[in-house]
Amino acid sequence: MRSMEPIAKLDLAFSLFCLQHKFCLPVSKVSRLVSKTGDGHLYLVLGLMSWWLDGELGKLFLAAGLLAFTLELPIYWLTKNLFKRRRPQELSSLIPSFITPSDRYSLPSGHTAAAFLMAALIAQFYPSFALFSFLWAGMIALSRILLGVHFLTDVVLGALLGLSCATASLQWLGVI
Repeated sequence: MRSMEPIAKLDLAFSLFCLQHKFCLPVSKVSRLVSKTGDGHLYLVLGLMSWWLDGELGKLFLAAGLLAFTLELPIYWLTKNLFKRRRPQELSSLIPSFITPSDRYSLPSGHTAAAFLMAALIAQFYPSFALFSFLWAGMIALSRILLGVHFLTDVVLGALLGLSCATASLQWLGVI
């Protein structure tokens, strides 16, 4: 476990940098709004709208999303319960938490995984929205750190999980 110490120190330092300033409370209010867009409801709406409005391409987008989330959710759950990484506020009293997380452990960030999964699918099927979708996913990832519920490595690994599951679903369906 000694090899993880530098990563843990970096995570703690980054969280303290993000959360130990006089604008912390106003930033948390904006972060809460951004984070809410990653709760999952929007993904279902996007998939159903695409299916309804965009013919065969929309059906394929919905199928890719359903397959990607079918892969991502069990991996996310198993990883969380395998690593059992405690949340930032549990590891340092200097880190405030501005929301109550929906589960106990922090690694990986599920909000970030889902956001990057959707961003990758949107970029593949609707390339003109690629930049916006990845900026939005990045904002969700950052919001999770600014809310005090995830470390930097939690969101990085969440992003990799989401991108991997999106890519796997696209390959399975023969899109790429």
